[in-house]
Amino acid sequence: MAARSVTLGIDLGTTSVKAALGQEQDVRRLIQALHECLAALPRQQLCKVCGIGVSGQMHGVMFWKTGQGCEWTKAGAAPVFEPRAVSHLVTWQDGRCGSKFLASLPRPESHLSVATGFGCATIFWLLKNSPEFLKSYDAAGTIQDYVVAMLCGLTRPLMSDQNAASWGYFNTRSQSWNLEILRDAGFPVHLLPDVTEPGNVAGRTSQAWFEIPKGTQVGVALGDLQASVYSCMAQRTDAVLNISTSVQLVASMPSGFQPAQTPDPAAPVAYFPYFDRTYLAVAASLNGGNVLAMFVHMLVQWMADLGLEVEESTVYSRMIQAAAQQRDTCLTITPTVLGERHLPDQLASVTSISSSDLSLGHVTRALCRGIVQNLHSMLPFQQLQEWGVERVIGSGSALSRNEVLKQEVQRAFPFPVSYGQDVDAAVGAALVMLQRNLNQQEY
Repeated sequence: MAARSVTLGIDLGTTSVKAALGQEQDVRRLIQALHECLAALPRQQLCKVCGIGVSGQMHGVMFWKTGQGCEWTKAGAAPVFEPRAVSHLVTWQDGRCGSKFLASLPRPESHLSVATGFGCATIFWLLKNSPEFLKSYDAAGTIQDYVVAMLCGLTRPLMSDQNAASWGYFNTRSQSWNLEILRDAGFPVHLLPDVTEPGNVAGRTSQAWFEIPKGTQVGVALGDLQASVYSCMAQRTDAVLNISTSVQLVASMPSGFQPAQTPDPAAPVAYFPYFDRTYLAVAASLNGGNVLAMFVHMLVQWMADLGLEVEESTVYSRMIQAAAQQRDTCLTITPTVLGERHLPDQLASVTSISSSDLSLGHVTRALCRGIVQNLHSMLPFQQLQEWGVERVIGSGSALSRNEVLKQEVQRAFPFPVSYGQDVDAAVGAALVMLQRNLNQQEY
């Protein structure tokens, strides 16, 4: 009886496989974290891997020298690749491109606007402020594109249209970069990766990697959003709500839908390419679990200023308990301390303050409600009904461990909310490769 084959899924995210938070991340430490994950997997299963699916954080950009991007070595008995001539990863959280700078950029021929943290915007900023830096490299991509390129020994980086669209200046209808617009602006277009459709194979592993055999198929890297949705959206009538560091509300658009071809920077809903030339409608708020974390940190800091010490974990559990006992509040918190991509200068606010609404329970309840209501202002839930949504799948670390946030989600949505099937981009990436292999076997 033939041994069962195994598909490996990898996700290089913002808060999972990573070593540092902030504007830039150390690629060497990211790859080290990736290798630590693989080292923890059963060796007898790795040797059965027949396909590798990779996903990762969208929008970010890193640079490397072709042919010098990594060196294959051995970590113990396992073959691994170590980054060499690479830059740091500038992530989607990067804030160097202010509103004035973004307004100075050429208008893209795309349905998606360009925001700070988007790959092409970052390259434009480097072109203006650190042109010598760019001269050191001749290849660029997301962190997941880099991993695929190193595994397969690609001479040019290859990118899915999911990640290309997340960089900006990419037309999803023509499946091409805005080369003429970018060239006219002096943009180093030689850095732009080649683009293919998600689900396609980028190449085969050029070396054995841990126990994974040389010659194993590697899929072109996916966006973490699309891979996450793929892992849990069982029906087109499902919407996915993920509240982790940030918040995403995602619905599948009908087949044949095409977004308007002119970008609207003020539009709170973006349409990202999914699979088979379909789109996901995405309301992506920058203010989610990170806002709750800021609130906890603020409380801990206040106590420290008063000469008291308390653990953040203790504060978090106590404030959720207090809010659970406070079923309603008239206090209103707009939690946009980080602004939003469509409103980058927006600040947070607290209104309807009365002497009876100042308890920790009131404030925490209002903060959780504000996170959900902010999302509602971006994508009214009635719109989901018009698109045919019948159920919401709730997921994400901030949602799973916060009963008050769950209550506010269930209060706000006009249809059932299902929990328990958490989104997992690594699982989604593996499923895409697995489905591709199954489709091949059918022919």
